[in-house]
Amino acid sequence: MTTQDFQITLNERSATAEERERVLADPGWGLHFTDHMVTIRYKEGKGWYDARLEPYGPIPMDPASQVFHYSQELFEGLKAYRQADGTIVTFRPYANAARMNRSARRMAMPEIPEQLFVDSLEILVSTDREWVPTREGQSLYLRPFMFATTRALGVNQPADEYMFVVIASPSGNYYARGIKPVSVWLSRDYTRAAPGGTGEAKTGGNYAASFAGQAQAVEHGCDQVVWLDAVERRWVEEVGSMNLFFVYGTDAEHGGQGARLRTPALTGTLLPGITRDSMLKLAPDLGIPVEEGRISVQEWREGCESGEITEVFGCGTAAVISPVGHVKAPDMEFTIRGGETGPIAMRLREELIGIQYGTRPDPYGWVHKIV
Repeated sequence: MTTQDFQITLNERSATAEERERVLADPGWGLHFTDHMVTIRYKEGKGWYDARLEPYGPIPMDPASQVFHYSQELFEGLKAYRQADGTIVTFRPYANAARMNRSARRMAMPEIPEQLFVDSLEILVSTDREWVPTREGQSLYLRPFMFATTRALGVNQPADEYMFVVIASPSGNYYARGIKPVSVWLSRDYTRAAPGGTGEAKTGGNYAASFAGQAQAVEHGCDQVVWLDAVERRWVEEVGSMNLFFVYGTDAEHGGQGARLRTPALTGTLLPGITRDSMLKLAPDLGIPVEEGRISVQEWREGCESGEITEVFGCGTAAVISPVGHVKAPDMEFTIRGGETGPIAMRLREELIGIQYGTRPDPYGWVHKIV
């Protein structure tokens, strides 16, 4: 199946230029959507079929669709950027396609051909290209997702029919008021995922399971929740929906002997972030070694108290990099770098954003041109 196989139905009620500009002046995050969406259906024995670009709108669903009852669902998230010369690009879309298929295997769902995944993004962004913001720090967020549509309440086997959908939402600068370190709550009562579970799959159930922990963080005056391992409740895993990085030492430019990074290793309970993977490649090329391993709560606290750990930050598609400035738990509380943003986090953020927006070279071939 190629883009030529898509049935095209343009939205007769597309937003006017004035309506679009009002939205793009202050788009927020995930609040507004473009004029069109992509839908593709799947049936066991038939494969993927009926690919459409159609007006954005409700999807008719049978109440007995298995997604409602057994949560066979997964999704991805990436962005389209308007570069300085007007070119519209995405960032590592084939990596997102590969991760969606890893999630699909874990959730007993069909894999979608990577090229079809990317073609879906291209046809939607090309059609709705006027929705890609032009202001600095803004982008068009792309949300591909897949869910079970089989009409049955039997729980003894996976569904045999699915729908793949792509929608797009203009998004504002995540740090509209400047980058400020977040405060985090170490959750002792809840865990995000357990060994053998679905932690490494980007499925909605993982996020629903995080809401109670996030609410607890807010109750304690924190912005985000830090997840610990489900077995010992000792090892640090993720912060909110982001991967974590710990900076040891300081770079020479700021008086140090050389900084290095450590990030929790992928054990099957952590989501393999695309931004995380990009950091693993980018940082060493900037002279900052990276290692994957384990870090305990005790090592985190003692490292901050001794000055060995100089920065901590989360990374993900939405924020790119989010510095962590303060940590709270029922039995402890400590600050990182005086609660200020560090130079390593900023350097990595600026380099990655520069690649995405075309202001810096892309030696990795990460940027994928759409139009």
